[in-house]
Amino acid sequence: MPKINRPRRGSLAFSPRKRAKSPIPKYQSWPVYEGAPILQGFAGYKVGMTHVVMVDDHKNSPTEGKEIMVPVTVIEVPSMKVAAIRAYSKDTYGKHALTEVWADQLDSLLGRRITLPKNYDGEAAKKKLADAVAAGTVAELYAVTYTQPAALSGVPKKVPDLMEIKVGGADLKKLMDFALGLLGKEVTLNNVVQTGAYADITAITTGKGTQGAVKRWGIALRKRKHSVGGKERHIGTLGPWNPHHVRWQVPQVGQLGFQQRTEFNKRILKFSENASEITPAGGFLHYGVLRNPYVLIKGSIPGPVKRLIRIRPAIRQGEHVVRMPTIQFVSIQSKQG
Repeated sequence: MPKINRPRRGSLAFSPRKRAKSPIPKYQSWPVYEGAPILQGFAGYKVGMTHVVMVDDHKNSPTEGKEIMVPVTVIEVPSMKVAAIRAYSKDTYGKHALTEVWADQLDSLLGRRITLPKNYDGEAAKKKLADAVAAGTVAELYAVTYTQPAALSGVPKKVPDLMEIKVGGADLKKLMDFALGLLGKEVTLNNVVQTGAYADITAITTGKGTQGAVKRWGIALRKRKHSVGGKERHIGTLGPWNPHHVRWQVPQVGQLGFQQRTEFNKRILKFSENASEITPAGGFLHYGVLRNPYVLIKGSIPGPVKRLIRIRPAIRQGEHVVRMPTIQFVSIQSKQG
């Protein structure tokens, strides 16, 4: 009898497949950047998808120089505010929060997310941060930023989402001055990435709850003779006799979806502050009408509509060349079907 050989069903790359702790994605690494100080991240809310007609500007592409239709995802990106600056030290055990400086004025809605500091001495905090930078104990600086969902008509909440964004650059003194200059102010996506560049998109995927091995791992259904008792969707074996336990590689029932995923090297095709030029008649399905700046990302991205989306400059740069896209047409046809 010939030996049966085939690839395993389902990737083990993201195991264990368990629910994300928060709907706000978290970054563990950031692009290496040695230029002038910048914020290395931003966040918005997923609106939906449409398509554009643009000139293919990829070198050696079969359709280079011709008009092609490209699916795009729309993300509404109202300005974010900087609530605090946080400094980290680093040793052999990892990063440790060293000190932080909070803005003098914070939105009252932020008080529904965290407890706002009272009787806070901002000058003493700034002096402590400056002393730490001068002493060389500061390894990295982060901006504690928050979104403004109250400005959106499509997201039914007002409480801001809070997150850390790394302040990129080489000179810590310049980084500190740049970060302190942002305290309490608004920042936009233009401060992070430019049109035509590549970025990493991170979100929590659509949750599907508890699912069986067929849907969760893509295993084959049992044949008729082997599915006595309605077990055609069960796996054929739980593994070998030895070792005497079920290995984690065996496909089993469990959580599917609501897990953090990152799409690398997604091209930013357009950023605009005129939301009316992209909103279809009747608004986007399950979202509504855009009223704030938006960005068009080539292709699809993780997560359902209204989900928080984080944007980071591409960490796997490679040989990417920033080219200004030539968009001829943007579809604003109603998505009602």
